[in-house]
Amino acid sequence: MNHADYHHLDHVKEQQKSKKTLWITLILTLFFTIVEIVGGLLSNSLALLSDSAHMISDVIALGLSMTAIYMATRKPNKKYTFGFLRFEIIASFLNGLALAVIAIGIAIEGINRMIHPQDVDLGLMLTIASIGLIVNIVLTVVLSRSTKEENNLNVKSALWHFIGDLLSSVGVIASAILIYFTGYYLFDPLISMVIGAIIFMGGFKIIRESLAVLMESVPEQFDLDQIRADLASVEGVYDVHELHLWAVSTEHYSLTAHVFVREDIQPYCVILGINHLLKTKYGIEHSTIQIEHPMILDHGEYGKQFLLPQT
Repeated sequence: MNHADYHHLDHVKEQQKSKKTLWITLILTLFFTIVEIVGGLLSNSLALLSDSAHMISDVIALGLSMTAIYMATRKPNKKYTFGFLRFEIIASFLNGLALAVIAIGIAIEGINRMIHPQDVDLGLMLTIASIGLIVNIVLTVVLSRSTKEENNLNVKSALWHFIGDLLSSVGVIASAILIYFTGYYLFDPLISMVIGAIIFMGGFKIIRESLAVLMESVPEQFDLDQIRADLASVEGVYDVHELHLWAVSTEHYSLTAHVFVREDIQPYCVILGINHLLKTKYGIEHSTIQIEHPMILDHGEYGKQFLLPQT
């Protein structure tokens, strides 16, 4: 049995630019994570250690994102008829969750260090943070360009990780400078907690977006009432019900609808008209339209209002 038996439209996603971008960022991130963990332990800086913890989550996040992109290229089969596109959203959700958990961990350790202040090696802290700033600027720019070329929630969630890292590096440098001039080591945990709050907001945003897809909600850019009205305006259609619209993954949408059609209109023409409308006006290429008539298919009280002859 070939793949066309499962679907006339392949539920696959080729993302060469996203793939290349993520490989570059994964290799650079893995290298700098090792540098930062060693530097954080040697300098005893919470701001630096919180940044390295975040970098570890970046490696995991990028690994998940890479897996999702390779999964998305796999063809549908008799068990997974929609293919493996949804894994991209699951990976994004886990990435967002990782960001939120890390942010909470940073806040807890920050409070602990405020109660029990610790000395830090400012020179080492500043050197590693400066290298980190350069690395994160490069990676943020690379990922930012990639999201403009290919809309991918996965790459977007990875970008949020690096925006968090960029802010972390700036925060660590600011913390080192403030400690140097004031002598107050309190700035180290304080700035790490501010970084944590920003990371949490990014994580929450990704969780909210991915959860909306997992809950099969109507994507924000679509107005379901307007789509219903447009479908009802197709010649021969006099009612639209059981209308569902959801995202399988970013930029992959599916729509199903039941429509009452006049008996004097050829149903194939109605389906052709609806598919053309959905594709040209909304960019929805995957739709399943069920043609119905209330006299043949019982619709209870709802259907009774349509039993009079339609003109």
